[in-house]
Amino acid sequence: MKTLGIAPQLRGLSFDGEKGDIVISRKTIDQPELTCTVDTLAEKFTKGTRSVVVEGVGGFLLGEDYDDALNGTSNARKVTGRAGVVNNKVCVVTGGAQGFGEGIVRSLIAEGALVFIADMNVDGAKRLAGELNEQAGRTVAFGVAVNVTDEESVLKMVGEVVDTVGGIDLFVSNAGVLKAGSVKEMSLKDFEFVTDVNYIGFFLCTKHVAPVMEAMNKPTGNYFTDIVTVSSKSALEGSNKNGAYAGSKFGSVGLVQSFAKELVADNTKVNTVCPGNFFDGPLWSDPDRGLFVQYLNTGKVPGAKTVEDVKRFYEAQVPMNRGCDGADVTKAILYSVEQKYETGQAIPVTGGQVMLN
Repeated sequence: MKTLGIAPQLRGLSFDGEKGDIVISRKTIDQPELTCTVDTLAEKFTKGTRSVVVEGVGGFLLGEDYDDALNGTSNARKVTGRAGVVNNKVCVVTGGAQGFGEGIVRSLIAEGALVFIADMNVDGAKRLAGELNEQAGRTVAFGVAVNVTDEESVLKMVGEVVDTVGGIDLFVSNAGVLKAGSVKEMSLKDFEFVTDVNYIGFFLCTKHVAPVMEAMNKPTGNYFTDIVTVSSKSALEGSNKNGAYAGSKFGSVGLVQSFAKELVADNTKVNTVCPGNFFDGPLWSDPDRGLFVQYLNTGKVPGAKTVEDVKRFYEAQVPMNRGCDGADVTKAILYSVEQKYETGQAIPVTGGQVMLN
């Protein structure tokens, strides 16, 4: 059994009722508190152990947060109750280097989480992680490369997270793309691209994250973990000339419900958050290619003379008169984590624009 199996087991063995310790993998450790074999680890490990060598596997450093595990200190932020929903938990956010994803990353870190920013734009992910670590004065984020449509890339990402911190408490499948167009005109290439990222990417991530969560739960049978995909209001109702996107998002709800029924056996909950339009993100607000500029130039909004006119037109379609943002989505994610008695749900965050019935 390699690190990928032992590190999540150690997180499970150190479970405190909400989470396990951060577990940093090392080739070896001098003077560990515990030396054991794979077969005797569960029997010999006691909570509070800070260093372990498993013969034939390697060494492991444990602590309540990353810096405590690395340095052997006990300075982790301690928060209980509702304010501690993700405190010192390991979260991964795909597509986390920009847009909705960046907003989710920042909000989770504000709640005390240790976040892996997983993105094809790995330079941007690492740059954002560095900025957040500097602001916090401690390690709160890592940047990691991933292409969610490439199974080997997803496997490598999961392995890097496990090697670095031992496991995953919350996986946010946020990476997504949009290519609009009439069904009469859209190319198969564009349709497959949207489906690969939004639908198959969620499947691949769940496929390889779920076994890690299962291993964390095994020692106690009480370790709850969460997989949350960020979908869209287009997962709740069709979208005119946007069938590839809406179809991929409707499909992801089917995956959520199916995965939820299977993974509940491992105490892994699977839910989706369905946000409204992120008007301040690049899809809508990019000054050159954003939808506001496109709609102004094509005359889609009658009487609109400026980008601001177009924006106000679309904001007026939302009962709460504004677009959605990362903080709105994060609150729904935190609800799904805190609520232990809910799985397989699609949670709308649309300002009242789309309502369940």
